[in-house]
Amino acid sequence: MHIPAERFQLQPVSRLGEGRPGGTNRISATVGKPQPETLMSTFANQLKSEIARIAKKEARSETLLLKKTSAQYRSEIASLKRRLAALESIVGKLSKQPKKEVQAVEPQSTENLRFRVSGFATLRKKLGVTANEMGVLLGVSGQSVYKWEQGKAKPRASQLKAIAAVRKLGKREVAERLAQ
Repeated sequence: MHIPAERFQLQPVSRLGEGRPGGTNRISATVGKPQPETLMSTFANQLKSEIARIAKKEARSETLLLKKTSAQYRSEIASLKRRLAALESIVGKLSKQPKKEVQAVEPQSTENLRFRVSGFATLRKKLGVTANEMGVLLGVSGQSVYKWEQGKAKPRASQLKAIAAVRKLGKREVAERLAQ
């Protein structure tokens, strides 16, 4: 690009050369008058670069925190994987060993109580009571008695003791208990 000589101005810049040993005056060259758009664009570029610098600095500090927590999580995950592997190996070893049978100690009752559906229905008919009345004697609902007779449910151990006690009663004793 060719610049006409009449627009070219030389201006001595004495401050730059002062105070330096062997310093010389420098000459700066400017082409015409500086345009306001050029000053604004320079200011805008500097502002942009400063904003970018600050943004990068903030982003670096945020990513540093994320990197630290990420490293911590990775270390915890690795630790958990090691624990899992150790536990799986223990389970594998235990599954290969012969199983030892453990006998549960059940409290032995003094009587060997058992329940038969037909025997319970026969008892109720022999005593001449309804399912509700039998329930009152045993301390359960009539519906429970009905389900026991149908074979849809079984009485509990505590109820078996009550049934054994009712078996020992006669018709008169049952009538007396129901009257109370």
